[in-house]
Amino acid sequence: MSVKIIKADYSNEKNREEITFLLDLYAKDSMGGGKPLDNYVIENVANELSRMPHAFSVLCYVDGQPAGLINCFEMFSTFNCKPLINIHDVIVLKEYRGRGLSHEMLAKVEEIAIEKGCCKLTLEVLSNNEIAKSSYKKFGFGAYELNPAAGQAYFWEKKL
Repeated sequence: MSVKIIKADYSNEKNREEITFLLDLYAKDSMGGGKPLDNYVIENVANELSRMPHAFSVLCYVDGQPAGLINCFEMFSTFNCKPLINIHDVIVLKEYRGRGLSHEMLAKVEEIAIEKGCCKLTLEVLSNNEIAKSSYKKFGFGAYELNPAAGQAYFWEKKL
């Protein structure tokens, strides 16, 4: 098994197609919502990512085939006065799961974050996604809290 991990080039049409392909498969998975991406997203997501100067994606190939994707966004930690990387999507296709590919992609994200002078990586994970939680813990992630007495932080949303 040959594994290759790269930082995607948003100007490369093949990379753009692979990002859209992998993201759509993830959206169809129960942990991604269980529905395909709508046509607007399919037609525009790679272009919109390319327009965001603080976005980057990591692609994973197994034997030359796209097998995984991580989409990231550079943010800022006010408490550390340094940039951070928020990992927004972590995707490994079903047929490639259990091979440590997510850790290889996360290592690439961490390498990029260190190059950028970031103080930390952040991500969100669904509370019932025990496999992903276990994987992230093995990679060194943990629940976010400033003070244990105040409790852990939750990721909330308000749809617009």
